[in-house]
Amino acid sequence: MRRSKLYPTPDDAENAFYDAFERGDLAAMMAVWAESESVVCVHPRGPRLVGFDAVRDSWTQIFAGGNTQLRISATEVKRFDGQGVAVHALVETLSAPGQQPTQSVSATNVYELTDDGWRMVVHHATPIVEPAPAPEQEPSRPPHTLH
Repeated sequence: MRRSKLYPTPDDAENAFYDAFERGDLAAMMAVWAESESVVCVHPRGPRLVGFDAVRDSWTQIFAGGNTQLRISATEVKRFDGQGVAVHALVETLSAPGQQPTQSVSATNVYELTDDGWRMVVHHATPIVEPAPAPEQEPSRPPHTLH
């Protein structure tokens, strides 16, 4: 039995991904993912997970942790949308309701147009590390002039 095209655009799939993430809804989350052994997911500071079952198991563990009160906003979205593949590079800002943002994550989401509509095939997220301040430099001396 074939599913209907739930996600007619990459943005529809992305919105469904973040909605499922916030609600901790495993069924909705996995509806976004392509049912393929080629899908890849890397959670912040996590290992590279390959295949639908490995990705599903990771989301099962995340949602079992009770973080369903997280709020996630996607900002600074850069879209590279093609006819069959779309890549979205963005910043995810995570926070608990009523609190200041707790973490910012750089994420790359890749969607593929399948017979069932747009589906996620890659989600790669990593914490944003602020660059270290530049070391203090000695004041430059004026050039020595020979006269």
